[in-house]
Amino acid sequence: MNAIVQEDMEAIARINLPWDNLAGANVLVTGAAGFLPAYMVDTLLFLNCHILEKPAHVVALVRNGERARIRFQEALLGDDFEIIEQDVSEPLQSKDSFDYVVHAASQASPVYYKTDPVGTLSANVLGTYHLLNASRHGTCRGFLYFSSGEVYGIVRDGTVPTAENEGGYLDPTDVRSCYGESKRMGETMCVSWAQQYGVPARIVRPFHTYGPGMRLDDGRVFADFVRDILKGGPIVLHSDGKARRSFCYLADAVAGFFTVLLCGQTGQAYNVANPDGECSIAELADRLAAVYASEGITVERKVRGESVYVPSPIVGTLPSIDKLKALGWAPRLSIEDGFFRTVQSYRNTR
Repeated sequence: MNAIVQEDMEAIARINLPWDNLAGANVLVTGAAGFLPAYMVDTLLFLNCHILEKPAHVVALVRNGERARIRFQEALLGDDFEIIEQDVSEPLQSKDSFDYVVHAASQASPVYYKTDPVGTLSANVLGTYHLLNASRHGTCRGFLYFSSGEVYGIVRDGTVPTAENEGGYLDPTDVRSCYGESKRMGETMCVSWAQQYGVPARIVRPFHTYGPGMRLDDGRVFADFVRDILKGGPIVLHSDGKARRSFCYLADAVAGFFTVLLCGQTGQAYNVANPDGECSIAELADRLAAVYASEGITVERKVRGESVYVPSPIVGTLPSIDKLKALGWAPRLSIEDGFFRTVQSYRNTR
C-alpha cells in the first residue's frame, strides 16, 4: 500500500468510534471505485486486517467493473470483498440483506453536468429509491447517503458559517442544477423512508475534498493544481480566482463519513468540511506555489478557452461543522499539509 495511504488508514482506525459494530457485517458501498467511497472501502479492508475480530464482508457496487478490478485488485484475493457490476439507477441485483449501505454512486465531476445531466440526476434519485427500498425489509443498521455542499445553492443573505438547516437558491432551469437539485431530492427521500419505513438513513454533505486517488482530469480546479505540480508547474489559474471554497483532506473527510454512519442520528444531515481550509481559488494557487517554491513552481494566470466544464454560480461557501463536531469529529490537516501529502502520494506510485 502507498505509504501515505497506509498512514491515513492508521490515523482513521485510531479514532474512537464503535468499530466493533462492523464486525461480521455485510456492507454495501455503491460507486465504490469513486474517489470518496474507494477510501471508505480501503478503510473497511484495513479494519478487517487490523481491528475487527470478525471481518466485515464488503460488497462494491460499480458501473465500470474493469476499472474497479484494477482499483481493488489486491482486495479481490481475499474472501471479504466482492464486486457487483451494475448501474445503480437500476433495481439492486443482489438479493442479500445488508447491515450497512453507503450510497455514494454519483457523477460528482462538473464535466458531466453538461454532457450527461440525465445520468447525473438518475444516480441521485433513482439509485436512492432502489437502495432505500432494498433496505426497508432487511437488517439494515445504517444507511449513509452522500449528498453535497452544492445543496446550499446561492446563500444570498451571506449566512456564514452555513448550518445544515440553512440554504439558498438553485435555478431548476440551469442544467448545472441537475446535480444540486437531485442531491436535495435524495436527501428528502432519505428522510421520508426513515419516517415511513424506519430506514436508518443519515446524510453527509461533503464539500471540496481532495487527496490520494482523485482523478486529475475531472475538471475540478484543485485536481488541476495537483496535476500542474506533478508536471513541474506552473500552476495555471483559468479565472479571476475570487470564488471561495472550503478544502478538506480525504482522510479527514472519510473519518467524518464513518462518524455519521456509526454515530449519526437517523434523518439528519451533517456537513463534512474543514472551515479552516477555506480560501479563494487564487489564494489556494499561491499557497501551493509557496509549498513548492524550492521546485520552481509558480502561478500563471490565463483565460480559459471553450470547455465542457459548467462553472458554478456559487461564489463562496463556509460550512458550519458544529453538528458533526458534537459527535466527536474534527478535521486535522491544513491546506499545506493535506496537499503536500496528496502530491507525495502520486509521486510514491510512479
